[in-house]
Amino acid sequence: MATIGTFQKTGKGYKGSIKTLTVEAEVEIIAVETSGDKEPDFRVKANGDIDLGAGWTRVSKKTKREYVSLKLQDPTFAGPIYANLTEQDGTYSLIWS
Repeated sequence: MATIGTFQKTGKGYKGSIKTLTVEAEVEIIAVETSGDKEPDFRVKANGDIDLGAGWTRVSKKTKREYVSLKLQDPTFAGPIYANLTEQDGTYSLIWS
């Protein structure tokens, strides 16, 4: 597992950046209203207006802590990137798995 981003909680979700060897972007994870279990709880936007993916609120079975499970997609990616946004000492880390 690798940390690929750091975020701060905002009034409407989370704001931060993702940095990897091939991606460097300012990212906002924005809460959205949902009407069903399978719909995402968040939309992910890069550099202001580029759709980058979606996120779902989950609860860890082991620690009982809430986290956001993200699926990030872009035409330049070989495939989707799956990552979890978790709180660590007041900041939020995006952990790629």
